[in-house]
Amino acid sequence: MALFKSRKPRAYDHPYIYFDERKEKLKKIEERAKRELGMLPPKEFDPEEIRGTFVKATKHLRRQKESGRKPLKVGVVLIIIAALIYLWHYLLTGNFRF
Repeated sequence: MALFKSRKPRAYDHPYIYFDERKEKLKKIEERAKRELGMLPPKEFDPEEIRGTFVKATKHLRRQKESGRKPLKVGVVLIIIAALIYLWHYLLTGNFRF
């Protein structure tokens, strides 16, 4: 059934060669400590810092993201409901037409 499930292109993944994640975390901790002590000026708002915090805070969204499952789309649900109503009408009347 390729009509309903079209293949998505492969995602691009670029692994960094010269990047040390531990060193970056230590640098962020050090910078945050200096800001708290008043050695550096306050940091401007960055939306990237809060991205994904809601998903991390809720248990069901975190599990859904980890499993990789996608929720049912509204269009699919509406098509299924329409098909069930049509089937119910056919079983009651014996007629294909509405």
